[in-house]
Amino acid sequence: MRQEHIYLLFTNTGTLLTKAIGLYTKAEYNHVSVALDVNLNETYSFGRKHHRNPFWGGFVKENIQERFFLEADCSIYAYPINAKQIKKLQGTLNFFRSRENTYHYNLWELFGLMFNKPIQRSNAYFCSQFVAYLLIEAGIVSFDKPPELITPQDIQQLPGLIAIYQGKLQGAV
Repeated sequence: MRQEHIYLLFTNTGTLLTKAIGLYTKAEYNHVSVALDVNLNETYSFGRKHHRNPFWGGFVKENIQERFFLEADCSIYAYPINAKQIKKLQGTLNFFRSRENTYHYNLWELFGLMFNKPIQRSNAYFCSQFVAYLLIEAGIVSFDKPPELITPQDIQQLPGLIAIYQGKLQGAV
């Protein structure tokens, strides 16, 4: 059976929101996205719909060719999965894509993280909550806490991640 991979992209864009989150987490990267290809052409997350407006967010297909991303510091990891898992992952992503305008960024949950109390809102996610949800739904991994409490650092600690790049995103693409 052929080995498939997904790619996890961890970024620090240097925005005000990223800096504010970083004050709390003390982490190098505070945003995570999932990509279906090594070239990051199909990269998905929950984040800004427009990079200049931090308050308009939701499900996004990220364009990593935008200057906003190209100047970001990043780490990229490959994660091995099987054909059944990739099919489930693609099905879940298709579900989100078909309803992308009904989803919002779960800014309130960031406060829940600070107090270790999940705040569930329907049709609202933040980046690591979304990626954790995808990984769980596809049967790729399980976590010992709910997706509402998963941070990018939790995902970056998954056993089996294969580091493939670290540096400015423009150097990877």
